[in-house]
Amino acid sequence: MFEYLRKFKKVLISSLTLMMAFVLLLSAIELGWVIVKDVITPPVFILDINELLDIFGLFMLVLIGVELLETIMKTYLTEGVNHAEIVISVAIIAIARKVIILDVKEVSGITLIGIGSIILALSIGYFLIKHKRNGKDNE
Repeated sequence: MFEYLRKFKKVLISSLTLMMAFVLLLSAIELGWVIVKDVITPPVFILDINELLDIFGLFMLVLIGVELLETIMKTYLTEGVNHAEIVISVAIIAIARKVIILDVKEVSGITLIGIGSIILALSIGYFLIKHKRNGKDNE
């Protein structure tokens, strides 16, 4: 029974990997289209701040997708890999994307404190996981 579930898991993860790769391809094409469209619209080669934020947001979204694809391939297709470390690193990248495209004029102070708390918690979690793993390596 467990062997069937293990095979099902591999098939499911393989299909998720293919779907993620396809979505990443479409996302990269969309990013390229947005850049070309923003650059060729008058005034040519001049981007306003909103266009730059949109481009950076899409760029970070593609990077997060790449990290997710790598996470799926590395952690879920091989046994014995620490899933928590990879998931936390992807979460840190995702929150970094949010911070990069954030318009601080539009966000309340409590929201900024919340985002800061999330960053701090993720960083501490990542540090503790790395510290624990490095401690095991030395034993």
